[in-house]
Amino acid sequence: MAKVLATRPLACAAAHGDVPSAASAAAEPFYAAILHELLKARLPFLVAGGYAVNAYTGLGRPTKDLDIFTTAGVFPRVLLRMKRRGYSVSIEDERWIGKVRRGEDFIDIIFGSANGAVPVQDDWFQYARLAEVLGMTVPMLSPTELIWSKAFVQDRRRFDGSDVIHVILKQHENIDWRRLLSHMDGSWEILLAMVTSFRWVYPSERNVIPRWLVEELMARLQRQLELPPSERRVCRGGMFSNVDYRPAVEQWGFADIAT
Repeated sequence: MAKVLATRPLACAAAHGDVPSAASAAAEPFYAAILHELLKARLPFLVAGGYAVNAYTGLGRPTKDLDIFTTAGVFPRVLLRMKRRGYSVSIEDERWIGKVRRGEDFIDIIFGSANGAVPVQDDWFQYARLAEVLGMTVPMLSPTELIWSKAFVQDRRRFDGSDVIHVILKQHENIDWRRLLSHMDGSWEILLAMVTSFRWVYPSERNVIPRWLVEELMARLQRQLELPPSERRVCRGGMFSNVDYRPAVEQWGFADIAT
């Protein structure tokens, strides 16, 4: 079961939903064994993904895996420990993710993001929440960083916008909005889009988002409107998906953000 424990002044309310159903009957014992190993080794990690969304919202949605966040420096230590315990490990992408497998079940070990914009940072552990997951008390990614980690997950195969909206709905009092704005300072338009989407989906709850944040984002937009557009034709869509916006770069003459 995933339940947030009230152990900090800003601790989150306990979730009331069911545990997200795992990919197979053997998955949860596998997840529990890995969590036990991480706790035993005292390696810094954070539970994220579907288990965190469930804990903060009570949605109880199905999940195909367990997401574990750690830093780039700790990442190889986690994989090596699991390899020595007999698990199959792989580095799926040197930039941000590896996997620990047992049969068909797997756990993602994540230290960044596919676009390089969201590296796991040391201070994320400072803001972690303790949570009860599969019978163990473990550190969980805070609602603030959970939103940040999902901000760029927007392509035709996977879109985490509804997760962001529901975390805002259920955890708005526990989100550090100034820290979130600091995280997203260079991508404030995405934050504005998320805020606007929330206001549209839940119009009766729109005032849970601080007025100062809405005014700040609107002021940025107003200032931007008074300036000329970029002289260089740039497409930043690759930050969302390395597939969906490829025609803009390959056919329509836009420069990719990474070039």
